[in-house]
Amino acid sequence: MAQQHPPRTGGVFLDPRGEDRSLRVTWHQDSQLVVLSLWRDNVCAGTFRLAADEVPDLIGLLRQGLDEAYDSARDRVARVERPSRAG
Repeated sequence: MAQQHPPRTGGVFLDPRGEDRSLRVTWHQDSQLVVLSLWRDNVCAGTFRLAADEVPDLIGLLRQGLDEAYDSARDRVARVERPSRAG
């Protein structure tokens, strides 16, 4: 039987809704996969296997969303800081 090695790289992200919800991300270098798993109360509710060569596309999508969120927040702050000319 082949011995399985635990992944060396990964992380856990807690869901702000609480109730012990989390997203776990683990790299599996030997398989060239990233596994995203959803957990609740220390029970895995589902997994998604993403090929390592698709990770840059996911990162790009997340970066685009983050950039848009920052731009939107910056615009809201600018509107609040500018005095209204209507009066």
